[in-house]
Amino acid sequence: MRGLNMISNRRLIAHLAAASALALTPQAVSAQEGEGSEASAAENIDPQVRSRELTGTFGGQRMSYTATIRENVLESDDGKPEAVMVTTSYVKDPRDSSRPVFFIYNGGPGSGSVWLQMGAWGPKRVAIPSDARDDGAPPYPLVDNPDSLLDVADLVFIDPPGTGFSYLTKGTDPEKYYGLRQDARAVAQIIRRWINDNGRWNSPKYLGGESYGTSRTAMVVDELEGSTYNDVGLNGLILVSTILDFAGREPTPGNEMAYIVTLPNMAAAAYYHGKVEAPSVEAIADEARQFAIGPYATALLKGQDLPDAERAAVRAELARLTGLSETYLDNADLRVTSQRFYKELLRDRGLTIGRLDARYTGRDFDNAGETPDNDPSFYGIDAGYTAAINQWARETLGFETDREYQSIGREPGQHWDWSLSGRNAYLNVAPFIGKAMRENSQLRLFNAQGWYDFATPFFGAEYSLNRFGIPQDRLTFEYYDAGHMMYIRDEDRAKLSADLREFIRAR
Repeated sequence: MRGLNMISNRRLIAHLAAASALALTPQAVSAQEGEGSEASAAENIDPQVRSRELTGTFGGQRMSYTATIRENVLESDDGKPEAVMVTTSYVKDPRDSSRPVFFIYNGGPGSGSVWLQMGAWGPKRVAIPSDARDDGAPPYPLVDNPDSLLDVADLVFIDPPGTGFSYLTKGTDPEKYYGLRQDARAVAQIIRRWINDNGRWNSPKYLGGESYGTSRTAMVVDELEGSTYNDVGLNGLILVSTILDFAGREPTPGNEMAYIVTLPNMAAAAYYHGKVEAPSVEAIADEARQFAIGPYATALLKGQDLPDAERAAVRAELARLTGLSETYLDNADLRVTSQRFYKELLRDRGLTIGRLDARYTGRDFDNAGETPDNDPSFYGIDAGYTAAINQWARETLGFETDREYQSIGREPGQHWDWSLSGRNAYLNVAPFIGKAMRENSQLRLFNAQGWYDFATPFFGAEYSLNRFGIPQDRLTFEYYDAGHMMYIRDEDRAKLSADLREFIRAR
């Protein structure tokens, strides 16, 4: 998720952060006391591998498959273990090297693969309410997932260091793994290792993730296909809730793009909650797109030179599209941040709306604040997913560890290196995707967006993927009637899987 992957609303670096605590598993061994015990622990990692032979029905096909959870040790140039990355793979039996392989992760940075694994494409999923109600208290049912993509591809879920059960060993400098390029190199190394160990060099390959996982995809494809040596060709990139151009999510004073790309989300949310009238969410979203890149963008760019008559006309249309009063919009100088919108839209009902999924509503301590106390679309789902991944990995797959699974943590984000050029420059990783597609004439891209997702707005994804240098004839966009994690909604999970089956089979 949030990928859950989560893009925050404070300053960019502080808010894309999420991650896990660092500690050694029992397999890291060596509990010696005194001097030298840290080195001894680091040198005696015995990677854990657990496999189970299982059966299930996916996409209408009954099949046997092998589920394997594995610790993979990454070493420094001098052979010292630096990180342990956990992969969970699902491979159809009997093994068939002609089948596609789909490598999957979530985002954050610091988010474990639990969201896509236990919510969308793994063979089991956690059953939580589909209609934007909170998940309540345990037990949370773990049920068969006929929407898993195992019928069309073998699946490899990857937890980068600082996520899930993956961790850095004692003494490892976080700066070696926590960053745009550093993280991508580690993930690419694990992908190459899995391909080699499983004899899948000539299998069709797909790569993708959710939220920051889409940014990671842009970086990893550059590591895999942009390498001079040991190039790994890919068939497709699968992006869920995309964030590539980070300026569109940062409402720093003077950056007008943040208001332009989120306006269509505001219109969609207002439509869902009955604050505006339109034939459909698609219709109101398109009206908002056209207004955003036309009269609204023009008005914002004019700044203090905006004539009164033009300001009044823009304010009136903005009120019609967002459901906010003209007085409120005037006081906000026509620039309403997402955080303010969550609180203001349903203030008359005493409710706030969700950031990850605007369908969700919550009640704050009081109704007078400027921004919500919390995100009801996050606290409404997180407990069920955490329970599910621990039950599945520990009880079914037999993974043994004293570590807690880090679904969303802090550690990677606190150390994350967001720089690509060695300076604090404008961050846009979409050009890496364009380069990969220009240099691989059969590489295609699938982009999935929820109408009600403010964390990674759909118009921001469209804008970033519509830039020069990205072949438009190999892009597929699909939209869903939910938010950041559209697969929470039963109808959208089925649609997402059907859309991806078609995309993978069309290679």
